[in-house]
Amino acid sequence: MRLDGFLSKSALMTRREAARAIAAGRVTVDGDTARDGSVRIADGMKIALDGRILPPASKIYLMMNKPEGFITATEDRRRGERVVSELLPDELARRVFPVGRLDRDTTGLLIFTDDGEAAHRALSPRHHVEKSYMFTCSPPLTPEASDAIEKGVDIGERDGKGEVILSKPARVDGDVITITEGKFHQIKRMFHAVGFEIETLRRVAFSGIALDESLMPGEWRYLDGEEIAKFTSGGKNGGD
Repeated sequence: MRLDGFLSKSALMTRREAARAIAAGRVTVDGDTARDGSVRIADGMKIALDGRILPPASKIYLMMNKPEGFITATEDRRRGERVVSELLPDELARRVFPVGRLDRDTTGLLIFTDDGEAAHRALSPRHHVEKSYMFTCSPPLTPEASDAIEKGVDIGERDGKGEVILSKPARVDGDVITITEGKFHQIKRMFHAVGFEIETLRRVAFSGIALDESLMPGEWRYLDGEEIAKFTSGGKNGGD
């Protein structure tokens, strides 16, 4: 990895900011002032910025408590829309992307990362990653409707022959539903199929990671080591 690339990842700088820091003599490599951003960095080298040793360049993983009224995107594609990336510092917003989508009116746990491989695995249907949502609906859900949702319902999906594809089995525990699919308006369509309408939806867990309830809407924090392990292993501790 080049030195400017290392600074971009480890110090959350743009390449231009990294080049300026190097030119200003603020960066050292193994104690020597660096002057060339194209220098290759090997494992074990000590890189410092303004005298502070930087951690090894690594992937970024964070969670946000998504507030209502924001679309899950990294830029405003339609005039007047607010996007979740606005809630992150600029240096992070340039680096990470949201994993999956939450509707504008859906709140709760949203994971951001720059780890494309782990994000793909978390969203891939064949990995059956669980997503849990706290819900309210109208009228209140009945045991019969709950049973139907758990077994699978017709949400309008068809195969190549026009045959109905039922939603995959889900779990309903009180006011929390857990699914492994992620189709457009998935839960709203499941409830609508049995005669109920979702009023509020809040994601409380994803890939084995629970929403940090200390986060106010719009706040975020980095994932800890255990949470990163769950996310990168598809919600399984230790990848088992």
